[in-house]
Amino acid sequence: MPEAPAVDGEADLHTHSTVSDGTEAPAELMRQAARAGLWGVALTDHDSTSGWAEAAAAVRDTGVALIPGMELSTREGYTSVHVLAYLIDPLDDALLEETARIRESRMTRAEEIVRRIGRDYPLSWDDVLAQTVEGTTIGRPHIADALVARGHVATRSAAFDGILHPRAGYAQPHYAPDPLTGVRLIRAAGGVPVLAHPGTRGAERVIPPERLAKLVDAGLFGLEVDHPENLEAAKPRLRALATRFGLRVTGSSDYHGTGKPNRLGECRTAPDVVEAIIAEGRGSAPELP
Repeated sequence: MPEAPAVDGEADLHTHSTVSDGTEAPAELMRQAARAGLWGVALTDHDSTSGWAEAAAAVRDTGVALIPGMELSTREGYTSVHVLAYLIDPLDDALLEETARIRESRMTRAEEIVRRIGRDYPLSWDDVLAQTVEGTTIGRPHIADALVARGHVATRSAAFDGILHPRAGYAQPHYAPDPLTGVRLIRAAGGVPVLAHPGTRGAERVIPPERLAKLVDAGLFGLEVDHPENLEAAKPRLRALATRFGLRVTGSSDYHGTGKPNRLGECRTAPDVVEAIIAEGRGSAPELP
């Protein structure tokens, strides 16, 4: 692997395209990153690397560096936990097998949710497919978009607050490995794992130190502290945990285009942290202008 490049600007290390539940194609995402004045952006679609090639092809025209990544689904009991995976080998057999299993379970879960909703609201699987492009990892956001298109709710967010909320009774979980397995898979694939938005449930729900210690021992690199959905009360505890365990702190928008109110670049990662991620990545390399 060549020597890590110097990073002379901030990066947004958590974004989504139409490959998963974003609303912009990878190339358009790169153009938006240029408009936001970012040095670099990580494309981290859910359980998929299919958007890397298109995003990489846009690097030269946009002048924005691409950090190839993925957001790996994991589960701790009934709680969904996401782990950002930077610079993985996209052809790693174990990771490919696991992400294929996750995507298949997402699809089966989505079909079952649509079947349940269809008992009470006019909604079909074709309605959901109409909200995707070829190769999309289908999930609940696409069901939300179908509900919007059908006029059942006004926005994707309203769908998640109502019909797709667990209390409505339509939702169900999909398969995902536990976080410890996820971190190990990422490291084995040459990647750099960061725990995504660990403060969305508040300070009292931040990952316990004893559980975090196991992830650190498995190779966890950092915590995504600066994220628009992390509650402010949780951030001091997350920073304290990062200091205690020698973890790096990242900042990211979790941009989904019009799929979320999050603005590209509203939270960013410092150049020295980006350099450290690039230096540790062994599975793939950043695409530079």
